[in-house]
Amino acid sequence: MSLQSIDPTTGEPFAQYEETNPDQIDSILREATKAFCTWRSVSFEGRAEVLRKAAAILREERSDFARLMAREMGKPIRQGRSEAEKCAWVCDYYADNAEEFLRAQSVETDASRSYVAFVPVGPVLAVMPWNFPFWQVFRFVAPALMAGNVAIVKHASNVSGCALAIADIFSRSGLPKGAFSTVLLRGADVLPLIADRAVAAVTVTGSTPAGRMVAAAAGKALKKSVLELGGSDPYLVLEDADLDLAAKACVTSRLINTGQSCIAAKRFIVIRSRLAEFENKVVAAMESATMGDPANEETDLGPLARLDLREELHRQVEQSVQRGAKLLLGGSIPDGPGAFYPATVLTNVAPGMPAHDEELFGPVAAIVPAVDEADAVFLANHTVFGLGAAVFSADLTRAERVAAEIETGSVFINGFVKSDPRLPFGGIKESGYGRELGPFGIREFVNIKTRWIR
Repeated sequence: MSLQSIDPTTGEPFAQYEETNPDQIDSILREATKAFCTWRSVSFEGRAEVLRKAAAILREERSDFARLMAREMGKPIRQGRSEAEKCAWVCDYYADNAEEFLRAQSVETDASRSYVAFVPVGPVLAVMPWNFPFWQVFRFVAPALMAGNVAIVKHASNVSGCALAIADIFSRSGLPKGAFSTVLLRGADVLPLIADRAVAAVTVTGSTPAGRMVAAAAGKALKKSVLELGGSDPYLVLEDADLDLAAKACVTSRLINTGQSCIAAKRFIVIRSRLAEFENKVVAAMESATMGDPANEETDLGPLARLDLREELHRQVEQSVQRGAKLLLGGSIPDGPGAFYPATVLTNVAPGMPAHDEELFGPVAAIVPAVDEADAVFLANHTVFGLGAAVFSADLTRAERVAAEIETGSVFINGFVKSDPRLPFGGIKESGYGRELGPFGIREFVNIKTRWIR
């Protein structure tokens, strides 16, 4: 069987890739096991050399990679170049810092010497999504490789070209054969790999249903897993907020990657006394976004990645309006080819509506009125998700107090949520568990090993 790539701008197929067959998978697993025995013994300096070469390729060929992302999943080309550059950053970051993050830690005990060592666990299987087809992989693989592990990546089937391009980057960077492998499979076909004894651990970035499936398989096999799943990030706009700053941050976050981001601003929770003014600013900013061919430099909004994703987003908008939300902008499927959906603004959104309770994966802003600060915090936490959040207030002491009450893996104050190699990233509740990035991320897939010496 084959996997077909369809250009979401035109709706036309443009490439086919043969699925990885069982014999090839067996070979990949054997090679990964063999490569681990070699790679784990390479010094931090040697591993860093490979990562720095990968970073150089990413920077030199960022325009090519951006065009590939635009073709496969509709990412605006300016954002694709930035994504490639961010991947280079994470490679350099771990090349510079991994040895310090994993340095053995002495502990005083009754032994003559005792310490904690951080040692690699083996081949790690990564199940990756299509929305940031380079960044999601490099966010996982840079720390994993620097820790001495090897990687097997099952990418989303609609970005098979990106998956193969990443494998080629590591091949050209001097990574030993088998230390980074790509398997081209459909979603559920990855489950046997999780059960295979050659795989030491598994990580997934994707939807909550996908996370449940992978976590169940990993649990059955008693393997460590890290899950970074969906989100419905609340942005709290308090009555003393700078509305120009808040509206700009909210809209910028909402429209990144055409709204297809787990940490995009999803629910704008606004104190009623500032609601009308905020609505006007958000509508103006959303309305100014240019929708069009993602290969054009001027484009802010490309198509959604697939037609079925657009249909689901439109269902959520229509059902929210039927249940009492007010449509201020957009909300109609445009004529013509491709999976385009316009910048859309809903207000009077409340619990019980899809725009509040579900993740909106597209350029739809949901404005949620709140009576006061306590109501805003209640609404922020009234969700199954817990990935990111933001608070906007001129009083930083107040903002930090409010931030402490919000149930998420991260809270940004007077700015929009973003991942940063220097900071841990991940969520709670149905947004998953475990952390990526920073010193915490590199320690997720190591054996924290006690050594006691008399």
